[in-house]
Amino acid sequence: MERISQTEVLFKAYAQPAAPGAAVMVIHNGKPVLVRAYGLANLAEKLPVLPATNFRLASVTKQFTAMSIMMLVERGKLDYERTLAGLFPDFPEYGRAVTIRHLLQHTSGLIDYEDLLPDTATVQVLDRDVLALMQAQDSTYFPPGTQYRYSNSGYAVLAMVVERVTGMRFAEFLRASIFAPLGMNNTVAFEDGVSRVKHRALGYRAENGAFVLKDQSLTSAVLGDGGIYSSIEDLFKWDQALYTERLVSAATLQQAFTPGALADGRPLDYGLGWRLQEYRGHRRVQHTGSTSGFRNVIQRYPNDKFSVIILTNRAEPEVEELATQLTDIFLFGK
Repeated sequence: MERISQTEVLFKAYAQPAAPGAAVMVIHNGKPVLVRAYGLANLAEKLPVLPATNFRLASVTKQFTAMSIMMLVERGKLDYERTLAGLFPDFPEYGRAVTIRHLLQHTSGLIDYEDLLPDTATVQVLDRDVLALMQAQDSTYFPPGTQYRYSNSGYAVLAMVVERVTGMRFAEFLRASIFAPLGMNNTVAFEDGVSRVKHRALGYRAENGAFVLKDQSLTSAVLGDGGIYSSIEDLFKWDQALYTERLVSAATLQQAFTPGALADGRPLDYGLGWRLQEYRGHRRVQHTGSTSGFRNVIQRYPNDKFSVIILTNRAEPEVEELATQLTDIFLFGK
């Protein structure tokens, strides 16, 4: 009971009766040892957050985009050294130096698409629009492979790589190749007018002492870098699949959790869609997700068969530290 009471203290701010909330799961040795839901998924309709509530994952999406690429590589339809110019004949000259691996590990130097949007823009951007913006550039921030710079542009382009190679919409590839096989039946890469999000949490931001709806932005429709909606229930299935070969072989999967390197050999703390760290001497792979009205994190300790998933529908605070505190409570007994 002490661990539960410590958890309740950590999430007290999310448990308010008229506030956006959080869904929390702690997994150990293949079983959820903590499942908690706090606050509201929809303030206007007073709908509570439930374990089945779907939140926009933001950059937690990137691990699914990376998995899509790994699956295509394993099937022999793509390789990590393929260049953008080799995939898209209309790509400008600089695309001859940008590889799939550069995109996956944030070493491409692609210009941030968010910085290219005009102040007058009102229509949501799609992945294909990001690709077009990249094709309109004539340079990168730095020679590909020489530096690390986190890139949403790179992951939006990766979604278009999947479409180019498979002839399928990226959202459909995700559904057919990952979500459906794993039984993640309520998870969706949301396309307005094409799909719907069941049990959807809306995003909010605190302004002047009240929570206001901030569910969408100009970039919310870009799928490859952050457009998946999922729940802690479905993410449990994803987490457990990563201990198996249900999607790709162990050798292929291991590359996701292997540090990349720059051209000069300097190591990265990023694999393929995952940040690679150590905490209290234990290997940790994780990713956060931050976007309009949502803050999320998934932390995994593969050697300990231990994971923490936190999904929230409010713009602040960041939740990485909360996940670390849950790890202290449930794994290290602190």
